[in-house]
Amino acid sequence: MSNSLLDFDSVTQQLKNIDRRKKPKMLVVDDEPDNLDLLYRTFRRDFRVYKADSGMQALEVLSEEGEVAVIISDQRMPEMKGTEFLSQTVPQFPDTVRIILTGFTDVEDLVEAINSGQVYKYITKPWDPNELKAVVDRAAETYDLLKQRTEELNLAQQQIQLSATIVQITQDCQKIESALEPFATAIGQCFSGDGCVLQAVKDGALVGELGRYSSSETLPIALESDPFVKDAIASGEIRAWTNSASNPPPEGAEAYQSSGLQLHLVVPAIYQKEVLAVLSLQWQKSTNLEQELKLIHLSAQHLGVALKLIATNA
Repeated sequence: MSNSLLDFDSVTQQLKNIDRRKKPKMLVVDDEPDNLDLLYRTFRRDFRVYKADSGMQALEVLSEEGEVAVIISDQRMPEMKGTEFLSQTVPQFPDTVRIILTGFTDVEDLVEAINSGQVYKYITKPWDPNELKAVVDRAAETYDLLKQRTEELNLAQQQIQLSATIVQITQDCQKIESALEPFATAIGQCFSGDGCVLQAVKDGALVGELGRYSSSETLPIALESDPFVKDAIASGEIRAWTNSASNPPPEGAEAYQSSGLQLHLVVPAIYQKEVLAVLSLQWQKSTNLEQELKLIHLSAQHLGVALKLIATNA
């Protein structure tokens, strides 16, 4: 039972490859059709580009498509100026990087927008394509750095909250069987799983006690015949399966496809080299857990300690 770094790294790489490499998203906004088409053609090779011919339509696009890495907006548009539109995107999408195109000297509006952090850069029209591409490249890099910082802060907060929850459940529960479902619920919700199962292990085999969490009425898949679960218990290492045409479910795990599973992560909860339980996290949509994998692994270690404490105090 090794819990080797090599295995951990291989699972990290597998999860990293789930959406590699999707193009970043960009929204271009201009009331002039020729400019809008030119912007689209300029960036479509490197970005998934969405178009809007007004601030109101752009807000609708964001409502449907969610966060984008970069917004390029004309300043002078009917009904809503570019800076006014961009200011409305800040609360919901603080990490998005915003660029203004202007053919006029709207100095007061631009200075206010830049000073308030709503605009990363402004480009005068007609723009130089090479200059604009260089600015957008830097904007995309800035977005990646901001997202990384935000994810790190969120993960730190998740770790604090989840650790506190595990400690509280450990204090409240006097038997392992009464703690399994609260643990499964806390972890399933923390990592936005569609399903989560925490099942006790004794002498290297699953036992009847288990806790389940589901974000819908559909129960998560059972673990008894799952080959990844058996392998995780035997090896003491994380196991992961991601759905793809080249990666069908292994023999004995046919329930993956019938349940619409896209990602299954199996993590043993270990105390002093003994597997006390196995944690199954299940998602029905593609999910990149590269940043969260270490926290999931750490949470399983905490579960091992917590389950041992409960068993000792019972």
